[in-house]
Formats: sequence, structure tokens, C-alpha cells
Amino acid sequence: MDGILAVWKPEGWTSHDVVAKVRRILKMKRIGHAGTLDPMVTGVLPLCLGRATRVVEYVQERPKSYEAVLQLGIATDTEDLTGTVIEQQASVHVTDDEVRETLNRFIGEIEQVPPMYSAVKVDGKRLYELAREGKTVERKSRTVTIHGIELIDTKLDLEHPQIRFSVICSKGTYIRTLCVDIGKALGVPAAMAQLTRTMSGGITKESCLTLEQIEELQLSGELDKHLIAADDAITHLMSATVPVSIGKLVLQGQKVSLTYGTSDDTKFEDEQLIRLYNSDRNFLGIFKIDLKAAVFKPVKVFSA
Repeated sequence: MDGILAVWKPEGWTSHDVVAKVRRILKMKRIGHAGTLDPMVTGVLPLCLGRATRVVEYVQERPKSYEAVLQLGIATDTEDLTGTVIEQQASVHVTDDEVRETLNRFIGEIEQVPPMYSAVKVDGKRLYELAREGKTVERKSRTVTIHGIELIDTKLDLEHPQIRFSVICSKGTYIRTLCVDIGKALGVPAAMAQLTRTMSGGITKESCLTLEQIEELQLSGELDKHLIAADDAITHLMSATVPVSIGKLVLQGQKVSLTYGTSDDTKFEDEQLIRLYNSDRNFLGIFKIDLKAAVFKPVKVFSA
């Protein structure tokens, strides 16, 4: 079975738990997920099956979208409500206008310091391992991109006001940290109360199946109808087409001249990754443009 299976991850499950469950259902080992979700987070979790595992890294590069609930007046060591409270403010007063103005300030490139409870490695050890040992280490900030952020709802009359917002962001963005930083910009402690991933790899909730549905469809022999082709999940890469005869050489891992390729997109750029097809629209793989040698260089070949 080859392709991408879009799973709606339930709360309380790790991404590894979901992969293990689907491996048991499908009785296959070659499964990888495209982007880890914390146990408390629900939402879109693309699983790459079989040969589609070869595109995991490219699926992960695409922007993701989330719907989050931020709680003001409380801060924790994990930056969400699963952690230990480290700061609390009894009285919080903010307005809708202040919230909207603050959210808009985060659009574009921003700097984030990865939370201690994260999988980032420092000196060969994951931060969450150090955090569990009660250690805090210095972390380098990272540049991430917030493509868009929109206020959905506010509950500002609560003892600890809540802000619900949606965000489209680049790979590597920590929404927990974004919530904390929004709180700091408002001048109050904050933590993430809830998070749902609404889009990953261009895949939305409408394409997702629950674990129960996956089990039922596998038993009825209809699960393959719900798989997404590997190349459909990497449409952010430009595509090009070569004749069928040249495609045979490509499938042998050979470099072929750019003169054989045609594209409806913009001109090729050096070192650019593309999806390559033959004229029968069969996906041949991911190739790199080498303008100096004027060839398509194989990166990931999808042989027949």
C-alpha cells in the first residue's frame, strides 16, 4: 500500500501511538508521519505509507495551520495547561482591540526560543529529557514565519481570559511559544489551553479519517480509495514533463537533458527541486535542476 493516509489524531495519543496503531491495522511497517503533534493536540496527521515515506521531508516543509486557545493570567513550565503553574495573575484586563492589534504584530518573520519541553536537541540530548531532570539550558532563537493570524473569538470576562485564534505558519513554529509571546506582548502571563492542527501538507480535516474509520475501511477492503498520492502532497514543488522514452532513462536513475523537459510553470532555477512526470502523467520522482550541466538530476526516483 503506497500513498498518504490522512489521520485525524485524537487527544491523548502521541504521534508514535497513531503510527503504531495504523501499523497493526495495516500489518505493514513502512509508515512515517509528517510532523509530530503533542499528545494534547488533535488534528491533521499525514501518514506516509510504503514508497510515500520518501516524500515525508517535503510534506513537512509546507506551511501548517492551527486553531488555538490562549489562556491569559497563567504561565506553566511546559507553556500549556498540562504543565506546572509557575506564574499566575489574578486580575487581567485586555480589550478586543488590544488583542487584535497584538496578534497582527506577529505576522511575518519572528524569532522564537524553543520551549524546554520540546524535541530540539542540545549537545545530543533532547530538551524535554533535560527538562524532566529539572534542568534548564540556554536555547538559540529560531526564525519562523507567521503567514497569517486571525482572531476567532474572545472570552475576556473570565477570571483567566481566553483568546481563540487561527494561524498559518512555517515548519518549526511552536504554537505554545507563540501563545506565551502574545501574552508577553499584552503584558500578562499566558499559556496554551487548546490546540487543533487544521491543515498539514495541504491536507485538511475533510480528507482525514479517524482510527476507527481506518480500521473499518481496511476490513472492507476500501481503504486504498482514501489514500492521497505522494505527488499530490508535494504540489508546492514545480512540475515538469518528459517524453515516455526519456522517462524510462529517468527511472534508471540517469541524468537527462533539460531540453527534454517542458513545464507550464516559470523557468527553471538552479538547484530547484521539481516533480517530474512522463507524458502519460506517471510520476517519476523528485529531481534537482542543474543549470550548469543543463540536466535533471535524480533525488528520489519512483520506479514503476
